[in-house]
Amino acid sequence: MTTPTESREEAIKRLNKRASDLAEATATKTSEALSAQAVSSQAYKIIAELLGGVFLGLGLGFGADRLFGTNPWGLISGVLLGFALSIYMARRTANRLMAQAKASGLEEKSIPFDDEEDEDR
Repeated sequence: MTTPTESREEAIKRLNKRASDLAEATATKTSEALSAQAVSSQAYKIIAELLGGVFLGLGLGFGADRLFGTNPWGLISGVLLGFALSIYMARRTANRLMAQAKASGLEEKSIPFDDEEDEDR
């Protein structure tokens, strides 16, 4: 026969275990959601760098054309320089992200090659 204090202690132990299991499950889902959000925010940053560099070059080239009267060469060179700058900045951001992923121990997930399309021909 169990005493009321023993059953109460067992109930408290069970509740503590359930609470810790719930906290673990919630923390895992939250960390997965945060990592997905971080990845998408970095992707938006890279897209902004690509577009921003081109638009900056476009604006500077247009300004140079208006200032020096070198129609359309300032615009063309500004767009090309802006494009080169945006590629450099996006590449730098991607390299930094890859270094962070490698440092945190995330393995690269390779996508298997799909031969089904070739077999249909």
